[in-house]
Amino acid sequence: MSRRYFLNSLVTICLSVILWMNAGATAQAMGGKLPLMNQPAPEFRLPTNTGTGQVALTDYVGKWIVLYFYPKDFTSGCTLEARRFQQDINKYQQRQTEIVGVSADSVDSHAEFCDSEGLKFPLLADTDGKVSKAYGSWMGIYSMRHSFIIDPQGILRATFTDINPTAHSQEVLAELDRLQLVKT
Repeated sequence: MSRRYFLNSLVTICLSVILWMNAGATAQAMGGKLPLMNQPAPEFRLPTNTGTGQVALTDYVGKWIVLYFYPKDFTSGCTLEARRFQQDINKYQQRQTEIVGVSADSVDSHAEFCDSEGLKFPLLADTDGKVSKAYGSWMGIYSMRHSFIIDPQGILRATFTDINPTAHSQEVLAELDRLQLVKT
């Protein structure tokens, strides 16, 4: 086991214990309410793992977006979730859908994570949690595991909060199929 993996796992375990022991106070620190369905998605502009600039919601006008928030690069659940999205990337492309990940990790951490896992979609560095808070996905120092589907006009169409990293990509694809069938 690598030192980085061990340390990230230890941080995740400690955070989980703290959240479990202090669930009421944690709910207050989680960034508030989820954005409203069928309303404009909260705007964002964050640095990307490429280190060559920032990515904004407006960059995706005319495309569907899966905006997913996750706690930490290189942790087991987050790695599994990212791998599943990458394995299904061609299915998302067939649905004219872009995948965008967000966590509080740095641009450098995201770049290493993408290189390590062969990820071909952007990861955004929300180091101050501002965007995570706007999406009701903030745990005080980490982003929560939440996902959102945003339509080509920037309208929030689906929210996922109870996520199993193993099955999540398939769940999102099924919801995209349902939403795109309704839209056509």
